[in-house]
Amino acid sequence: MARQLWLLRHAEAEPHGVRSDAERRLTARGEGQAHAVGIALGRLQVSFDAVLFSPKVRARQTAELAAAHWSEERRERLLVHPPLAGGFDARGALAECSGLRADGRLLLVGHEPDLSSVVGDLTGARVDLKKGGVAVVTLKGAGGELAVLLRPRELALIAGVPADGD
Repeated sequence: MARQLWLLRHAEAEPHGVRSDAERRLTARGEGQAHAVGIALGRLQVSFDAVLFSPKVRARQTAELAAAHWSEERRERLLVHPPLAGGFDARGALAECSGLRADGRLLLVGHEPDLSSVVGDLTGARVDLKKGGVAVVTLKGAGGELAVLLRPRELALIAGVPADGD
């Protein structure tokens, strides 16, 4: 199996202008999306060598709420990664993956348009990564292949929880 880069866009957050961008929190719907991601990843029996998240509140909350459904050992792999706050690119993603074992997995929790750009730059695919959605890139050298793109609706189905649209 090849290395995999998993990208999770933060779940639905408060609208712009409610508070500073870095302090925007998840809405109730966003909290549900984040929980569904965690449950779905658990049901898929996916584990990660590391989980890096943006320091912005909505990304941290998404990562922490998803991880609430994982074992304590897996939750200990969560780390804040300031470059994910904005301007993160494929070069940064590859640098973070360079330390992974040959079949390792890294989960990045961040923002648009950065995450879709990372997918596009690595695979050539144009994706619309929804809030609370996941993209998986199988890495091959300096590029990769889009393996999976899941919207919140599909993640809710996998998790066995009601979907709240997307």
